[in-house]
Amino acid sequence: MMELYLDLHSQPCRSVYLFAKVLGVPFEFKLVDLAAGKQYSEEFGKISAIRKVPVMKDGSFILTESVAILLYLVQKHSSSVADHWYPADLQQRARVNEYLSWQHMNLRDHGSKVFLLKALFPVMMGSEPPKEKLDAAVEDLKKTVDLLEETFIQNKPFIAGNKISLADLVAIVEIMQPVATGVDVFEGRPKLIAWRARVKKELGEKLFDEAHDALMTVNSLLEKMKMTKEMEMFKANFQKVFL
Repeated sequence: MMELYLDLHSQPCRSVYLFAKVLGVPFEFKLVDLAAGKQYSEEFGKISAIRKVPVMKDGSFILTESVAILLYLVQKHSSSVADHWYPADLQQRARVNEYLSWQHMNLRDHGSKVFLLKALFPVMMGSEPPKEKLDAAVEDLKKTVDLLEETFIQNKPFIAGNKISLADLVAIVEIMQPVATGVDVFEGRPKLIAWRARVKKELGEKLFDEAHDALMTVNSLLEKMKMTKEMEMFKANFQKVFL
């Protein structure tokens, strides 16, 4: 059986988890507890030298990077995957690829930064994040969400057109990340709220909520974070980014 190494506090992990569940692909859930620094463990290092989740192990084949894993699942199960997830139509597929290429340094980057500053900075550094850094991060996120609405969703039901695709899946898990810290990027955006409702319906509301349950109780994650040897490594990396 395929193994998926995941922690559902992670946006890319949630996209892979949700897609595998929607497809009905059997897999064994292998928890890599990021709060305990297990990504730095010797055991996980044998699976992935990159030391990031998600990781897929299909027999002896190991694959990292969430988008690569999503596309692998599409192609491996091509006979049963509905076309709308990764359309055969040249231009619709290009639209999905366009979003998947754009999101790394935009919605993912800016949403993650807000999450890290709001949720993890106080734990890692023992103080509130500098106001100017947080304000700048929230402003960057706002501009990125504007682009998501105006450039990618526009007046369409979904990013690639009338049906959900991998682009919507990857977008929704990223945009939920800052929401967990109290930064409601949906406020005052009725078009975005309607898009979220459509995406949740297509994925299955129960499954969507299940996948995001750990994220929405992020305080419990913070409470169990301890300064183990592995977490000291995470703190050092954290300081490089934010100090």
